[in-house]
This record gives sequence, C-alpha cells and structure tokens, in this order.
Amino acid sequence: MSTDGNKKQFWKRNTAKVPGSIQHVYGAQHPPFDPLLHANLIKVGNKPQITLAGKPKKATTFQEFESITSDAWDVGDDDDELLAMAAQNLNIEVVMETANKVIENHSKQQEKQRQDDADASELEDREEEEHEEEVEEQWEEGEELTPEVSFACEPSPLSDGRLVKSLSEAPIGSPKDASLHRQQSLPHRPTIPMVARIADQNTSGTPAMTEREASRLDKFKQVLAGPNTDLEELRKLSWSGIPRQVRPITWKLLSGYLPANTERRESTLQRKRQEYFGFIEQYYDSRNEEHHQDTYRQIRIDIPRMSPECLMLQPMVTEIHIDIPRTNPLIPLFQQASVQEIFERILFIWAIRHPASGYVQGINDLVTPFFVVYVFEYIKEEVENFDVSSLQEAALRNIEADSFWCMSKLLDGIQDNYTFAQPGIQRKVKALEELVSRIDETVHVHMQQYEVEYLQFAFRWMNNLLMRELPLRCTIRLWDTYQAEPEGFSHFHLYVCAAFLVRWRKEILDERDFQGLMILLQNLPTMHWGNEEVSVLLAEAYRLKFAFADAPNHYKR
Repeated sequence: MSTDGNKKQFWKRNTAKVPGSIQHVYGAQHPPFDPLLHANLIKVGNKPQITLAGKPKKATTFQEFESITSDAWDVGDDDDELLAMAAQNLNIEVVMETANKVIENHSKQQEKQRQDDADASELEDREEEEHEEEVEEQWEEGEELTPEVSFACEPSPLSDGRLVKSLSEAPIGSPKDASLHRQQSLPHRPTIPMVARIADQNTSGTPAMTEREASRLDKFKQVLAGPNTDLEELRKLSWSGIPRQVRPITWKLLSGYLPANTERRESTLQRKRQEYFGFIEQYYDSRNEEHHQDTYRQIRIDIPRMSPECLMLQPMVTEIHIDIPRTNPLIPLFQQASVQEIFERILFIWAIRHPASGYVQGINDLVTPFFVVYVFEYIKEEVENFDVSSLQEAALRNIEADSFWCMSKLLDGIQDNYTFAQPGIQRKVKALEELVSRIDETVHVHMQQYEVEYLQFAFRWMNNLLMRELPLRCTIRLWDTYQAEPEGFSHFHLYVCAAFLVRWRKEILDERDFQGLMILLQNLPTMHWGNEEVSVLLAEAYRLKFAFADAPNHYKR
C-alpha cells in the first residue's frame, strides 16, 4: 500500500478508470460497507489534511461524504493486506467484553422493566381489592353507591379535567419516569413472533381460525386430496398465502420436488432422501481437503455468525467478514449446534455439486425458509424456541434432505446470480433502476441528486431475495407467492423490489444527504410487518408486472 500522503487516492481521480482495475461490489462476497467498522482498514498516512474554517459543511453527495471520511483505498491496496490488518486490529477479548457488557446492560434493562410492570400490576390489583372491600361495606350498611364508587374502575380525572386512560398518560415526575413515559407513549403494536404467527395461520397462542381461513384451508385440502393434484389450481390458491397446515406439502409440489401423482410421492421422497445422504457419504469427508477447504471455511464463517461465540471458536481465521445479521440471529432456533451442522452439510454439498458458482455468501440465508417450513411438518408449537434435538433422528434427516432439494430447485432458476461477477444480479439491479425511473421519477431523481447508486443497496435485495430486509415470517409469506408465480424468484422478484422501494417514498424524500439515504435503505423499519403489509406489497408488485412485464420498452428511456 502506498504511503505517499500527497498521492491522489484512487476513488478521487477524475481520469478514466485504470484498465484491468478491480472494484469490489459489496453484497454477496463482501458485506455492506460501514465506515465505523472498517475505519481501521485505512492507513493514517493517506488521510488528507483538511482545515475547515467555521462550521463544517454537511455531506450531501457521495463525493462530499467520501471527502470527510476515511473510506477510500489507494491503487496499490490488495485484499490480503486489508484482511491481515483487520485480523491484527481486531482484539477478540475486547470484542467479547463489549458484547457481554451490551448483553448484560440489555438484560438489566429488561429485568427492571419487568419489575416495574409487576409493581404497577400489583398496585393496581391492591387498589381494586380496596375498592371492592369499600363497595361491600357500603352495601352491607345499605348506603347507596356514589358515582365515584360505581366508576371506581374507570379512568380517574386529573386536576385539569383530563382523564388518565393509561399509565403512559399519568403525571410525570422524575426524569426516570419521563423515559418510561416516552417508551410507553410509542404506538402500540402487538408482539408478533419472528416466524410462526402469521394472520392466515392457526398457531398456539393465536385466536382460532376465522371462517374465511377455514374455508381456504378446506379448498387446499380438496385440491391436495385428489389422485393427481391440479398444480395450476394449487398455484391460484397459493398466490394469496398458504395455510401453515398444508404449506410443507404445497411448497414441495410447487417447487417440482414432488410429482403431482399421489401414488409416486412416497417412493420419490425415499429415493431423493437416500440420494442426498449418498452425497453426504461420498463428499462430506472431503471438506478438509485442499481444494475444498476454502469453501468449507467460508461456510463455517457464515453459519455460526448468528451466534457471538463464533469469534471465540475461530480466532485465527484470516478471512474476517464483519457481517451484521438482521434476521436469523434473533431466532434461537438457528443458534442450536445441530441446526448449524445441518446447514453446513446442505451448503457444502450444494457448493461442490455446482462448481460454476460454488458457495457465495448469502446462499446460506436461502436455506432458512425451507428448513422452518419443513420443521412445521413435525411440530404444532411455535418454532422460534423449539429444540430440534427433541425430534426423532429420522424426522431431522427428512427435514435436511427436503430443504436441500428445494433450495437446489430454487437456485437452479437464479444461479447466474452467483456465478463469476454475478451477472444476474447486475442485470436485475439495472432493470430495477430503469423501472423506478418510470414509475416514480421523483424518487429516482432524488437518489441521483445525492449520488446514491442502486447497486449500493439493491445488490443485497437481489442476492438475498429481501431476506435481510424482512422478518422471516414475512419472507415465508412472500415465498408462498413466489412459488405460485411463474419465475417468481427470478422475474417477479424485480417488481416486488420496485414496489418495496417506492413503499418508502416519503422516508426517502425526507432524507437530504447521501449518508442518511444509505442508512435508511440498509435499515428499513419492517420489524413489525406481517401478513397484511406483505399482501399489499405483492398486490402492488403484480400491478407493476401487469403494466411493464410484457412491454419492457415502457421502462426504458
């Protein structure tokens, strides 16, 4: 790496690109760039000395944002040196100590909140008991109940005549009460489990199915009960979502894993499952051989990343990927060692059977929906905290093999997303840019004004099929429709991404600088999304597909 402080940095040159130069695309192979996390990769000698008079100017474009941050490399940089520097500067003990402190503080806050809630509940119960005793005494004495006693359980008036409807509207005293007041004043949304609790599912802890949901389930069962399943009719029913009870068999049919003929299904399942475990016996022992060890090492980096212990297990790994997970780490199911071993086997076998692409970071996410759905085939409770070791070994083997084959079917249709240079993703991101420029020119021009490139945020949308942007329960509902749509994962997904971007139109236009736009687009607030939001998104995507799919010139300028 060059140490000449006066030498112009590569990204700041106005001349044409250097022939043969390589520019990293942050997405599959490289996680989203974060200046805070990657600041230690920049040499001090290359930082320009900038002296500003008065208040520094706020960055509004990519060039201005870059000029006030240390996120550029010289021409002579190479990945090995960067990775070595990262490995040297990353102190595992500090990382783990900081992580433990964060977890400890969070636990204390949660415990304090639970204690406050318990105290408030106890106080409320005590007041109710006192009121009941007072009512009983007055009743025994023959006294007429006063309005104050009759409405003892109603909101009590304050001095200003306002009624206290909830704890969040009670008078605030100390600053500690003020923070509690702000927290409780936020719009209340029902707690939705990460995976299972979707509106069209009858899961434990949720209300019984509505008449409409029961009717839809009956229609699915009728279609599936015939000797030869009508796949076209099954697709029509599945487009609007699949009930949990029949989702496993429906996904297997729509993905082409199972035949439509009922009599052939059992023999097909046995044959495919035996074939998969034949691959395990034939290839899995080669994972530590020289020509496969890089693939297996990368898989072992990506799979345990959902658990903080991964930094302790592999302190000497040279390929350090600072990947901030947004979905699966919140689900304890994926932190179980047996589940991670299943994922390792699935991904390794797929990688060596597809040498054109091999394993690419992000493919590991695509296993999770299949795994969760096929676990539902053997349990009735919610899956988030389910201990898979309680399942019989035969059931676990079936889940693993079925997940492998269905993921393979999916990737067969989008494999050019993961081959060298990932041309499939490049084309889709370009098509997304052209489409958005036609359906919402204001949003498109706004991002151009602040020099936000679609590749900087949409690469991950295409690479991970929006799995990093949506909770897993929403991904499963989304994939119901993808399974029902012709070329759902490869073609319809483009229109879903366009509808998803325009969905945040107001928030995008409110941001007035490059940094704010990038933070928004990489951290969209979808944690509380459920079945209703996904259904609206899909409906808008279908409208866009109907308008543009058969007339591609409509979105080309």
